[in-house]
Amino acid sequence: MEYVTAVPHPRSEAAAPARSGRRSLAVALMCGALGAAVALLATRQRWAEGTASVAGGTFPLTARGSDVTGIPAALAIVGLAALVAVFAVRRAGRFVVAAVLALSGAGIVFAALVGASDSSALDEKAAQTTGNTSATVAALSHTGWPYVAAAGGVLILLAGLLALRYGRLWPAMSGRYERGADRPRRKARPVDPERPEEIWKALDRGEDPTGA
Repeated sequence: MEYVTAVPHPRSEAAAPARSGRRSLAVALMCGALGAAVALLATRQRWAEGTASVAGGTFPLTARGSDVTGIPAALAIVGLAALVAVFAVRRAGRFVVAAVLALSGAGIVFAALVGASDSSALDEKAAQTTGNTSATVAALSHTGWPYVAAAGGVLILLAGLLALRYGRLWPAMSGRYERGADRPRRKARPVDPERPEEIWKALDRGEDPTGA
C-alpha cells in the first residue's frame, strides 16, 4: 500500500510571510492614521461643563480636551510621526520606532481616561470668573469625548503592536535608493572625433575628448 504525504510547496511557504506583511502593513497604516485623527479631533471637543457662582446667579463654564490635558494631542502627533518613520529605518531602529508608536497610543489612553473625571481645568476657570482663588466649579458633568480620544489611542497602540510583530516584513523607503546606489554606472560612450558637437559636449562635462 502506498502512502501519499502532503508536502507544502516551497513557493507557498515563502509567499505566506509576504502576505502577512502586506496585511499587517495595511491594517497598521489604517489604524495609526485613523487613531491619530480621532485623538486630535476629540481633544478639540468639550470634555466637561459646569457652573460658577457669581453675583446675581451662575455662569456656565466649559472645558475642551486641550484645556484638560495636552498629552493626547501631543502624543497623537508623535505617533503619526513614528508611523511614517517606521519605514525609514530598519532592524533595531525599526523596533525602537515601533515601540515609540505603541507607547504613544498607550499614553493617549491613560491621559484620556484620567481626564475623563478631571475637574481642575473648570476649577481654574471658576476662580478666574469669580475672582476668588478658592472657588470651584459646581454642577460638574463630563461628556463622552475623553473616551473617544482613548479609542484613538487604542488604534495607535494596535498599530504599534503590529509594527513590533510584523515590522521586519515591511519594506523600507531607503531600500530603493540603496539598490540604486549599488547599480554600476554605465560607461560614457567614446567621443567621435569626426563630430565637433560631441567634442564640445565632452569638454563641457570635463572629459578628455582624446581619450588619453
